[in-house]
Amino acid sequence: MPVPKRKTSKSRRDKRSANKGLKVKSIAVCQSCQAPVVPHKVCSECGKYKGVKVLRTKTDRMHERGQVRRELEAKRQGQDVASETAVVPEGAKNE
Repeated sequence: MPVPKRKTSKSRRDKRSANKGLKVKSIAVCQSCQAPVVPHKVCSECGKYKGVKVLRTKTDRMHERGQVRRELEAKRQGQDVASETAVVPEGAKNE
């Protein structure tokens, strides 16, 4: 019958049972977007906790950036139209 060559240390022995206390985390569902969420945490998809918006999400930032870009584009187009209709003085050359 095989016999261990050396005594198993306390550390090595205790490592075997170290993971027995781990439990699977429960998963809840977000009230507003139905995404899987760890209980008592903010939803990473919509940024809400118990139905109240508490975080700015990536989609929120992208939406705001798009609005700002549209406003800037409208301003630029307004300036382009104004520069096209600008009055040219009689002494200036049109080339």
